[in-house]
Amino acid sequence: MRWMDEGHCTCPKTGQILLHTHLVPNRALRHLIMQWCTTHGVPYDPPENSEYSSENFAAPSASKAAIEANRATSRLLIQELANGSQGAKNVAAREIRLLAKTGRDNRAYIAEAGAIPYLNALLSSHSSFAQENSVTAILNLSIYEKNKSQIVNEPGCLGSIVDVLRYGLTTEARENAAATLFSLSAVHDYKKRISEIDGAAEALAGLLMDGTPRGKKDAVTALFNLSTHSDNCLKMVESGAVTALVRALGVESVAEEAAGALALIVRQPVGAEAVENDEMAVAGLVGMMRSGRPKAKENAVVALLELCRGGGTATTQRVLKAPSLSGLLQSLLFTGTKRARRKAASLARVFQRCENASLHFGGLGVDYAFPGNSTTSRDSGFAGDVSISMSISVPVL
Repeated sequence: MRWMDEGHCTCPKTGQILLHTHLVPNRALRHLIMQWCTTHGVPYDPPENSEYSSENFAAPSASKAAIEANRATSRLLIQELANGSQGAKNVAAREIRLLAKTGRDNRAYIAEAGAIPYLNALLSSHSSFAQENSVTAILNLSIYEKNKSQIVNEPGCLGSIVDVLRYGLTTEARENAAATLFSLSAVHDYKKRISEIDGAAEALAGLLMDGTPRGKKDAVTALFNLSTHSDNCLKMVESGAVTALVRALGVESVAEEAAGALALIVRQPVGAEAVENDEMAVAGLVGMMRSGRPKAKENAVVALLELCRGGGTATTQRVLKAPSLSGLLQSLLFTGTKRARRKAASLARVFQRCENASLHFGGLGVDYAFPGNSTTSRDSGFAGDVSISMSISVPVL
């Protein structure tokens, strides 16, 4: 409900645009809950109206007077952006940034009233105050799903956001530009458009390498989103993003997303070659299998599996030489998540088919029947094997 109330019209996991945003009561689940309660003697009070809809759960809406007051404020601020002095424009950008923090209705009306072109113009300001507040205002507006298209289609706006990411006058401006790209890249159709902007992927890679902890998080989530589009693989390699993602495997706060992005990139031959040629890649992924969180281990084994599948025998033999891999893989086969166990078993079979692999992995017992573990089955969706939780929220600043 909160996701919908904030104005999103995409799936929070895949970023695909939803056909509609109507929520349908799960009557089958409700019936099962009632049956369980009856069987176990647990009191159960069904809703007074069994035909309730999503509207019954909505938080109380703002009063009509409050809505009108915010709209009037928005109109005045946009007039200042359009016709005020430079100082007045700077202050108006800050006030719009703050107003856009406070809910879907404000974000919708501010964009409808025409703020985006004026905020876009301030992105190139020589005033750090104006630039920081304008890019953050655009970030806050982008959280409302219907505003994303206005931002992306505003002439020069994407390029200006990338320029702030590359040359921003403050650290906060650069980080908020990265967060804006992450927000916009949640829509599949915009992933390629963002990656095609000159310097976008390079700047995200640089922020991932050298940014603050928050900047690294903004950068890695944006790079993950861009990596889910198969046409962006070459750009990920040429921009240095692969190198940055490999280095990020050693940073706990971003390692999980970095491994997820690498698992997508290595599905393409050019991506697999780039990862294979990075001497730290295999060691970094194996290290995550040793000490990462469950989802991080899962993404690490998926990345190694895809790397071996794409790189062939030579790559597989190189991966086989990684110290302690046999024991880590065996441990994952029995203690990992359900998907991690399936992928670990698939990777072990890849090793067994490789020349001389039986010397290393003959005792793993990978012929044990793991659910859905056919070597010929492979998810058709490009991002299907990667388990990054995309409920990561866009910061409202």
